Amino acid sequence: MATYWSFHTAGETIFGPGAIQELERLAHQRELRRVLVITDPPLVQVGPVEQVTKVLRAADVAYDMFDEGEPEPSLETVLACAERVHSADYDALVAVGGGSNMDLAKAAAVVARYGGHPRDYMGENLVPGPIMPLIAVSTTAGTGSEVSPAAVLKDLDTGRKGAILDNLIRPAVALCDPELTLSCPPWLTAAAGLDALTHAIEAYINLDFHAKPPPPEGPTVFQGKGPLTDVLALRAIELIGRNLERAVHHGDDLEARTAVHLGSLLAGMAFSNAGVGVVHAMEYPVAELAHRPHGEGNALLLPYVMEFNVPARPQAFAEIARAMGEDVEGLSAEEAAPRAVEAVRRLERAVGVPMRLSEIGITADQVDYIAERTFSLKRLMLINPRPVTLDDLKEIVRRAL
Repeated sequence: MATYWSFHTAGETIFGPGAIQELERLAHQRELRRVLVITDPPLVQVGPVEQVTKVLRAADVAYDMFDEGEPEPSLETVLACAERVHSADYDALVAVGGGSNMDLAKAAAVVARYGGHPRDYMGENLVPGPIMPLIAVSTTAGTGSEVSPAAVLKDLDTGRKGAILDNLIRPAVALCDPELTLSCPPWLTAAAGLDALTHAIEAYINLDFHAKPPPPEGPTVFQGKGPLTDVLALRAIELIGRNLERAVHHGDDLEARTAVHLGSLLAGMAFSNAGVGVVHAMEYPVAELAHRPHGEGNALLLPYVMEFNVPARPQAFAEIARAMGEDVEGLSAEEAAPRAVEAVRRLERAVGVPMRLSEIGITADQVDYIAERTFSLKRLMLINPRPVTLDDLKEIVRRAL
């Protein structure tokens, strides 16, 4: 049983409208002469990348561009990016985008410095040492990758996703400017925001750090929830739960965008220490079969897993319901807890995401595969607040169909 906890995040965090201008100060402070900007073609076209490179030019920083980012970075793309990183004497990497571009940059930085193949580092605590400084500029409010120790990658040979998990790959700087999210389309705003909500809820209801059993494969990055992650997660739930609908339907509302972006950042800080659980474990095989965005899969599965976990954490779910604006005055924890599930479902309907696995092409004959793949992810199963059997997982998937 653990008697203490630790907390990790990005080396420096800068948040708020106009924060991109701080990149000039960072460049001078860190004596950056040449950087590699890692992004994707759509972001080059719609504007955020130009906002970043404009500041770099003002700071007299030379830059090259790797714009081959993709929604789920493949091992092949990581190798191509690592070769590009290795090809010049860069002082830092600047990842511009959502979690996929940041994860690509993290993984490429590892391979560029230590060689080998991305597979060599997939797992926990396999990175030999520090990586090149990474400045993560978020243009979506969802993944929390700007502060996280994870780089989620796709193996095209198997169709499966895996991750490099190591505190050594957390960005040196998380630069979060809500103005850069104004061009984010409604469907992506919804999926990303619900991804962040999932991070916050799982971080808030997971096992406590002193109750979490040691994983069989050795030390883990995710420690279980603690007093600091609880504060961050509950505030994130409040910010996202009360502002996401407005950010989706009124994309030019900077106040709503700022609230959701801050919620995403706080959720990232929370889950990247406390960990995530069954929702994320189940999303892996669902994504393999349905080829849908990660946030959309998490959003779909979240209320069904919440229903399963309510008996184990009634007080926590009652607090989640209150944070999301539910009237729970005078109710016991057991009476209030189900209202958290109702609040999530109401929000998901309001922003228009799929709410059934059958809506994204999952069929009854795939239930066993999804449950068995989920059950194999012991690292995530161990942190769930309620013990989960294979039969439990099958029932959750059936209910979600």
